[in-house]
Amino acid sequence: MSDRLPVFPLSTVLFPGLVLPLHIFEERYRALVRELVARTSEEPNEFGVVTLRRGSEVAENDDGPEPTPAAVGADDLYDVGCTAELRHVTELPDGRFDIMTVGRRRFRVLSVEQGEKPYLTAEVEWLDDEAEQDPAAVLLRPRVLAAFRAYLELLRPNTEVLDQVPDDATVLSHLVAATAQLTLEERQMLLATPDTASRLRAELRLLNREAGLLARVRAVPVPLSDLARPASPN
Repeated sequence: MSDRLPVFPLSTVLFPGLVLPLHIFEERYRALVRELVARTSEEPNEFGVVTLRRGSEVAENDDGPEPTPAAVGADDLYDVGCTAELRHVTELPDGRFDIMTVGRRRFRVLSVEQGEKPYLTAEVEWLDDEAEQDPAAVLLRPRVLAAFRAYLELLRPNTEVLDQVPDDATVLSHLVAATAQLTLEERQMLLATPDTASRLRAELRLLNREAGLLARVRAVPVPLSDLARPASPN
């Protein structure tokens, strides 16, 4: 089953259950926020976040301080994204918005269109994770959690990320994907992975790789910042 969805291209990867704050300055996305706020409680209060393969959300602007909207086409986007459910909206005096969203549903982009709406829309098919826990995912969960704890202890001792450990293997897989210091391509690969067990297996490999790298760095006088991965601008 396919649906049409407003899409917001970003230089970050959103996962189900994870919080994404956004500052909305472009008029086309201000219009989208106003439309979402005006919806009834029966209508889905969400839009699609799709990661940019290349380019940026804004273009260079030499004429003034305001960013210029970038032209984005289907070839500039990855084909798997996640919806962002609008949870809180603050309208600023100049008409901009600060919004708080939470990732909800994964989807695959079938086509992208710039039609009558000022923002992009896409025809999407939903990629729901399995309703019941796969036994393989249940078995992998404690192994990934142990690897994640070891990795975080090397990266950020006394971190509060795992103060409340999710019991659900799918939720854990999304938390690891969003929290570990991975490249944009690796995060996107994990988002597009079709099932929880496969995602957890991939994360186990990535966490062991990263922990090994961090352990070696700790053994020599090299600042951890020298190996930091480039951060998303969002």
